[in-house]
Amino acid sequence: MARMGEYVASATAGDVLVSLGLGSCIGLALIDRRSGVCGLAHVVLPSGTPRPGESPGKWANTAVPALLEEMAALGARSPRMEALLVGGASMFAAVSGALEVGSRNEAAVRDELRRRRIPVLSAATGGSRGRTIKVYVDGGRVAVREAGATETTLWPQGRAA
Repeated sequence: MARMGEYVASATAGDVLVSLGLGSCIGLALIDRRSGVCGLAHVVLPSGTPRPGESPGKWANTAVPALLEEMAALGARSPRMEALLVGGASMFAAVSGALEVGSRNEAAVRDELRRRRIPVLSAATGGSRGRTIKVYVDGGRVAVREAGATETTLWPQGRAA
């Protein structure tokens, strides 16, 4: 389970990595199919600096490298990584006239991935409803469930990002 600001990685077949309640947050799934290592980060904000003892998973600029490092420790390699994004909803559009946090979170995560040449295979982002993401480590299948809907497979059959 990757709660707000957390990240997890696994190479254990049968594990399911989950992030619940992704509103404006981004659920970033990273997969290295060759090594069988999968990771998931629950990114809360576009950028920031963790205080001593604080998880780097909260911000896009620190979550992406931290998750890559965690996955590398399990045998994953950055050049083989592929990404999927879930969340980034516009949860407070009526309250804020500024650019929504969800859009900024997605853009920041995509920038970090682009910088590291990690392709985004598919995305279920935007809109105004919360989502849940599940990453099935055995095979790297990624599923998404929008609030009030049934779970669907984002990848491998997902739409292009």
